[in-house]
Amino acid sequence: MSATPPPPPAYGTPAPPLNPADEKTWAIVTHLVGIFFSFLPSLIVYLVFKGRGPFLEAHAKSALNFQLTMLICYIAGTILTAVFVGFLVLFAVPILVLIFAIIASVRASAGEYYSYPLSIPFFK
Repeated sequence: MSATPPPPPAYGTPAPPLNPADEKTWAIVTHLVGIFFSFLPSLIVYLVFKGRGPFLEAHAKSALNFQLTMLICYIAGTILTAVFVGFLVLFAVPILVLIFAIIASVRASAGEYYSYPLSIPFFK
């Protein structure tokens, strides 16, 4: 007897919610990969997993806000290299990104919500 596979879900059907362990893993990855690739991983995770879990969505928004704020700081630092202050900004921003991303990933692994300091809330 031939078994026919079930039909695929209809177009626009929402994806099932993530289980808590997967949410936690993706939240950690979102924070840590942002160290190397700026705001892109946070944006991708936010767009792909939006609505599939409040914990992951909150962490993706938080990381995206912080990475966009740091991108603005990079641009301002580049402009300010005409005066010596820009070099200090360009030196400090990667250190801040590294420290705060590690703190955020540790908080995400503990299952806690985390809001980055110094970030502009573009996405609420």
